[in-house]
Amino acid sequence: METVTTENSVGKTWGGGNEPMGASYGKLMMWFFIVSDALTFSGFLAAYGFSRFKFIETWPLADEVFTHVPFMHGNPQPMLYVAFMTFILIFSSVTMVLAVDAGHQLKKDKVAVYLFLTIIGGLIFVGSQAWEWKNFIKGEYGAVETKGGSLLQFVDKNGKRVAIESFAATMPEEREQLTRNKGRWFMDEPSIPEYSVAEVQAGFKSHPDLLIRTETVNAEKHKTILTRSESELRLTQATLVVEGANLTRNEYGSKLFADFFFFITGFHGFHVFSGVVINCIIFFNVILGTYEKRKSYEMVEKVGLYWHFVDLVWVFVFTVFYLV
Repeated sequence: METVTTENSVGKTWGGGNEPMGASYGKLMMWFFIVSDALTFSGFLAAYGFSRFKFIETWPLADEVFTHVPFMHGNPQPMLYVAFMTFILIFSSVTMVLAVDAGHQLKKDKVAVYLFLTIIGGLIFVGSQAWEWKNFIKGEYGAVETKGGSLLQFVDKNGKRVAIESFAATMPEEREQLTRNKGRWFMDEPSIPEYSVAEVQAGFKSHPDLLIRTETVNAEKHKTILTRSESELRLTQATLVVEGANLTRNEYGSKLFADFFFFITGFHGFHVFSGVVINCIIFFNVILGTYEKRKSYEMVEKVGLYWHFVDLVWVFVFTVFYLV
């Protein structure tokens, strides 16, 4: 027996058109991608949070790590440049909203202008992030690592950080880089530190006003500063000079901090760079009149969804890494 259904009883069957929820196929797929990517970032940030609270006593203080501002070397400004980067990215989200709105009104010139501003904002952010990475990798003050893996930093009597280069002695010794054919168990090192442990120890002895600060954070959220005698004793346990941060060592504190910083901010930076590339493609299509001929700027709207997602993710990354 044949069953006949009417449109009034069950509604119109979706055949790949503008349903469900009035969303096109492309827009629906973009939402699927955003949800899956959001889950990925959530997993990364959750892992970061777990690791941070597990090693909270040795976790670096953001106000001491992110202090660099272009053209202001030697004048620490905690979080200032990171706030500037955040403002630029959020402002680019505003220009993207204006581009989408202009597309709804079929105003080609306005869409092109606002997309161009969005691209500029994305390039500034990616460039700023690369500059921040450079400073993070290079380091500023240096530290030494002990036999047990603890990190020792140097401060003056007022608790202000002191760079190793400002007090390390110069000794007539030849240092050879550890390579795989000469190292133990085929180990190697990427580069030789500018100063040896012996030079740091000799320079420390000749500067009686210097003290050592450990990586351990006390109840007042300040790192513990040792007395002069304690400092001299701890320095005898030094085995390695650490300059900057990489995936194996970190002059700022816990090694895991650098691992998570490179991975999460790098992953987000890749998203921003990808968004810039896609926006460039859409921008040239707008200039060529591709969407004007279609009488639809939906592609701009779909790219806008991705760009807003990238901006929203940065708000969480900024909060977790820099503010909390």
